Amino acid sequence: MSSKFVSMIYELMDDPGVNGQKIVALLSESGAPNASITCTPVHYQAPEDSTQICDFIKVVIKGSNGKSRGGDAPSPTMGIIGRLGAQQAQPDRIGKVSDADGSIVALATAMKLLDMAAKGAQLAGDVIITTHLATHVSITPHDPADFMGMPVTSGIMNQYEVDEEMDAILSIDTSKGNSVIKHRGIALSATAKEGYILRVAPDLVRLMEYATGKPAKTFPITTQDITPYDNGVYHFNSIMQPHVATSAPVVGLALTAKAVVPGCESGASYESELVDATVFALEVAKQFTWQKAAFYDANEYQKLLDRYGSLAYLQE
Repeated sequence: MSSKFVSMIYELMDDPGVNGQKIVALLSESGAPNASITCTPVHYQAPEDSTQICDFIKVVIKGSNGKSRGGDAPSPTMGIIGRLGAQQAQPDRIGKVSDADGSIVALATAMKLLDMAAKGAQLAGDVIITTHLATHVSITPHDPADFMGMPVTSGIMNQYEVDEEMDAILSIDTSKGNSVIKHRGIALSATAKEGYILRVAPDLVRLMEYATGKPAKTFPITTQDITPYDNGVYHFNSIMQPHVATSAPVVGLALTAKAVVPGCESGASYESELVDATVFALEVAKQFTWQKAAFYDANEYQKLLDRYGSLAYLQE
């Protein structure tokens, strides 16, 4: 069950001494063949403490017909990104905070896929899972919920977390610190691709309902949300930021709450939602690399391009 891997990652994220190497060591225990797990340390950027280190984690799990193996007609590559500011907010908070949820889901999904691969269950296409680890960031007062600091800019995060081999991206982020979403669980965004906000993908709605046994929930995104984070306009949060660095379709997977819950608070992550999100991400990876689930309708997208032209300037 995915709950096992969620629990293991959760407990490690609660460790005050957690770092990227500890994450790599845990993921490597599976002994999965045809997989790579790397950690790249990067110094924080101002206004955060530049003596601190942010570790970028990247897991690549090769598929039976993945692009990494060559071939004339490889299966597509699934990208899963755990978006966040930081897992902890030392020294102002003790232990893991709510903002860690996206990384927990991404890494728990990686653990499950690695475990499957070690046992001989291989997806058709490659899967690339990325996130970062940071434990010392500032907290900024904000209404309706205080903001977590970011160890580096969103642009630097994209540099390390968005891989050009990703043919579709599921971007997972805690999204509880707002007054827009009013339910506890997980929710899907519409698909964003090169400046266009497309329809909510029916295949992903179906998979979410399979994973949770409940009607799928969605959340709204706007044009502002798919533009660069540092352009001075309001953004719901950073969940859609991978969109600005790729031509691949991007869908946000939000972990949500009925109440406004700041990302900087501890004791504010919910195991059932973490498990649901992990199961969903896993099933999306299976079905997408198997080419049985799509993030968007390519024919409809082409009609939009033919009629209205490129909107890729919104990524700049």
